Amino acid sequence: MGKSNRLTIFILGAMVLGVIVGYMVYSYSPATFKTGFAANIKLLSNIFIRLVQMIIAPLVFTTLVVGIAKLGNIQTVGRVGGKAILWFVSASLASLLLGMVLVNYFQPGKYINLSEADVSDLKDLMSKKQAFSLQTFVEHVIPKSLFEALANNEMLQLVVFSVFFGVATSSMGDVAKPLINAFDVAARIILKMVNYVMNFAPIGVFGAIASIVAARGLGIFQFYLAYFFYFLIGIALLWVLLLSVGYLILRKRLFTLLRHLGSPLLVAFSTTSSEAVFPKLTEELEGFGCRDKIVAFILPLGYSFNLDGSMMYMTFAALAIAQAYGIHMPLGTQLTMLLVLMLTSKGIAGVPRASLVVVLATCAMFKIPPEGVALILPIDHFCDMFRTMTNVIGNALATSVVSKWEGELISPAAALLRKKNLLVQKA
Repeated sequence: MGKSNRLTIFILGAMVLGVIVGYMVYSYSPATFKTGFAANIKLLSNIFIRLVQMIIAPLVFTTLVVGIAKLGNIQTVGRVGGKAILWFVSASLASLLLGMVLVNYFQPGKYINLSEADVSDLKDLMSKKQAFSLQTFVEHVIPKSLFEALANNEMLQLVVFSVFFGVATSSMGDVAKPLINAFDVAARIILKMVNYVMNFAPIGVFGAIASIVAARGLGIFQFYLAYFFYFLIGIALLWVLLLSVGYLILRKRLFTLLRHLGSPLLVAFSTTSSEAVFPKLTEELEGFGCRDKIVAFILPLGYSFNLDGSMMYMTFAALAIAQAYGIHMPLGTQLTMLLVLMLTSKGIAGVPRASLVVVLATCAMFKIPPEGVALILPIDHFCDMFRTMTNVIGNALATSVVSKWEGELISPAAALLRKKNLLVQKA
């Protein structure tokens, strides 16, 4: 049994064990113990996520610089970037439109009981709402210091700096080769660290699942059955759409890609953290046969611009809240909201509960009571499991499709051989 398969089995076992332990605590413990247990056991998840966050910034910086430098001239960078943006924009619009169509058809807002809203968890989101004004959005995109962006894991700021640095490095020709080689070695060292960190994944998964089940139990699904069920239909349809387009381009290679994504998808599902998946996803896409320079360029961009599951959820949630308050929104207004979400959702990677923050800001903009966000807070963790998985599959498909368009997609066996040859050369 391969190492990747063993990790997947351990993660699945940790999920099951987390549900069992969490439910036993929820069912047979006093309220004070449940609260303390949920907070303490979640530390296991926090430790794992912080270990991953520790290597995100240097990994993005080194791999993206090397990827752009290896792409060659600025025309190549522009061509690959243009193909990526074409996929990102198309997938984003499709996701937003799907959410809008489903929420209008199913009307999930009429099932939500306003009297059950608990606004106690809303204060943190309210404090972040202002982050999405035009001024602060620009400040969030353009870094004033590389070191500040590195320290804060600001994904989009790192992408902006790395693109400039990579293009400048590429333009220097042979003079910059020693620096490119140094960054390449650094990236490989960090990827080696990824293997060490991923050994903690089952422990982190257990902590995350046990915490949420101990705090809220499984009965939460009953209260929000309609809302959650319709959301799952939306996620399923979005997966069908993305995978269908992926099959048209990748053909039978799509099934091989899905096998490589097993472990990253499980980590995304259980931790609800896109950051926790990034390093492992990089490794699996290269193992699938994507060229390292394409992965290093496209994947960080995707984490900032291609959050398909989150975007579908944003239209779904915002319009469901409007329905819950009995607010009629004409089609023109809904389309305007869709375009607003298209813009404000960019660059939110790394912002805690980013989808809800955007929904909160959008509700206020369209005169929808922002307190309605409190209605969906109790099940947001469960919805986040599925939308994070969808974000991962969307970015994996984007990277694989652009690799195919560029003629840089090779077989997994050839990818393994290339990796061995590179390691021999480095030695």
